[in-house]
Amino acid sequence: MEKTHMEEIYEKYSDTVFHTAFACVKHVAEAEDITSEVFIKYFTCGKKFDDENHEKAWLLRVTINKCKDLFRSFSFKNRVSIEEYQPYCVIQDESYVLEAVMNLPKKYRIPIHLFYFEGYTTEEIGKITKTNGRTVRTRLSRARALLKKSLGEEFYI
Repeated sequence: MEKTHMEEIYEKYSDTVFHTAFACVKHVAEAEDITSEVFIKYFTCGKKFDDENHEKAWLLRVTINKCKDLFRSFSFKNRVSIEEYQPYCVIQDESYVLEAVMNLPKKYRIPIHLFYFEGYTTEEIGKITKTNGRTVRTRLSRARALLKKSLGEEFYI
């Protein structure tokens, strides 16, 4: 049976949207809800995209906006155990690295995720998060310093 356009788009971007939402909200159930909301918006808005990069950037921007909406809508608890996220880890032995990243303040977690896991440049991250590229580079640098402090020299990026 052939896949529909919606199924193809969902399969292509659902992991990216979920992991970005999780990096922001630090809670699996909330990240899943946000992922659903993002794709509902995508499938109902009828927006035309220039190319795949534009489409992916739009999805990430909507994901970040949905996370901000969540934070504005009610008090959100920022704690989640690493055990809850481990089924989504590729390498179980490196969960302490993920835990260190997830313990970073949100303004550092999002750029780290987009830079290292999604492969965006600092300028692209700036456009997605609506911040200056220099601010993104500063946040990445500070995040690396915090990770170096918590993980030790051997894990410094």
